[in-house]
Amino acid sequence: MSRDLEAVARSGVAALQRGDAAGARSAFAEVQAAGRDTHQLRLLMAQACTAVGDAAGAHAALDRVLADEPTNLYALILRGDLFTMAGDERAAVSWYQAALDQAPRAGKLSPDLLARLRGAEAAAKRAAASFQRRMEDALATAGVGGAAAGPRFGEALAILSGEATVQLQQPTSFYYPGLPQQSFFETADLPWVAALEAAAPAMRAELEAILADEGAEIAPYVVADPNRPAKRHVLMGDPKWSALHLYRSGEIVAVNADRCPATMAALARAPIPHIAGRSPMALFSVLSPGTHIPPHHGMINTRLICHIPLVVPDGCRLRVGNHTRAVEQDRALLFDDTIEHEAWNDGDSTRVVLLFEVWRPELSDIERASLTTLFETISLYQPAAEDQGGA
Repeated sequence: MSRDLEAVARSGVAALQRGDAAGARSAFAEVQAAGRDTHQLRLLMAQACTAVGDAAGAHAALDRVLADEPTNLYALILRGDLFTMAGDERAAVSWYQAALDQAPRAGKLSPDLLARLRGAEAAAKRAAASFQRRMEDALATAGVGGAAAGPRFGEALAILSGEATVQLQQPTSFYYPGLPQQSFFETADLPWVAALEAAAPAMRAELEAILADEGAEIAPYVVADPNRPAKRHVLMGDPKWSALHLYRSGEIVAVNADRCPATMAALARAPIPHIAGRSPMALFSVLSPGTHIPPHHGMINTRLICHIPLVVPDGCRLRVGNHTRAVEQDRALLFDDTIEHEAWNDGDSTRVVLLFEVWRPELSDIERASLTTLFETISLYQPAAEDQGGA
């Protein structure tokens, strides 16, 4: 850029700073006509054009920037501002969101850019709230939606509005296709659950007797596996989340199981997989007060995890995907642990649930038999990793 054009460009910047957008646009246009403008000047031109109501000129300047730098944060935000001014909230949000998604990868940001990103985030939230109100009004006017449409419709609306995200199975070890992406399963649809819930008082008595024994074999739930690379987990080796195993990796833990005949008899009624080296898996999951089990995923999606809550203070809950349920004593919870889940004990005493796995109800007998052979063959090649799913 020649010295004269540099002076023109500086005069345009000064004009923009003192609020003379028309003068700035004129100066930047002179530099552009000489073919010596830069992306920085084009962004300033977009700002000047926007300030004088020249949307076409602003879009043209941004087109040239985004053609070369499609992730330029300033350009993305300025384009969103243009659509906001035009009353097109939906288009504006798409540009704001693109900037917000890109920002974490952009390195250190200037205070000016951070302020613009905060403005974009606020504008996106306002637009989302406006859109949600329009949806709710339309549904109410039509007399549809709401509780009558069911939880699936409600979750779809939450995802559409950005209040929730899509939550899918993400098993860490084995994925079986075609199974419903369902967080919680209604226990009323599974006849074997009622018998386990009815046995809860007897199981609780056995549990309390073991917990009163200072020599009980209760160990941290998450432990390092010497046969696997070290994993990161905030509760690794921490007794705040502990387990007392009845079955472990397919083998009965006699020292504990012999003290729990009612519990073992109740488990025998459930459709538990029997896979050499892997299953049954059943234990008492012990969670200390004030402990949070962070979000995680289970290993395989061909099973569900069942909780029979036996000792439950107030303040215990379980989130699976987009759904959070209170943990209630003697009320079973059945869920897919390959969908992201986490648990809390915000109470003032210990929470204990009987935790075990069962076959998914959608699997046919031949599928279960085939999967059993498949998993046993895999285990012969390489022993299964310690199963630390559930909560």
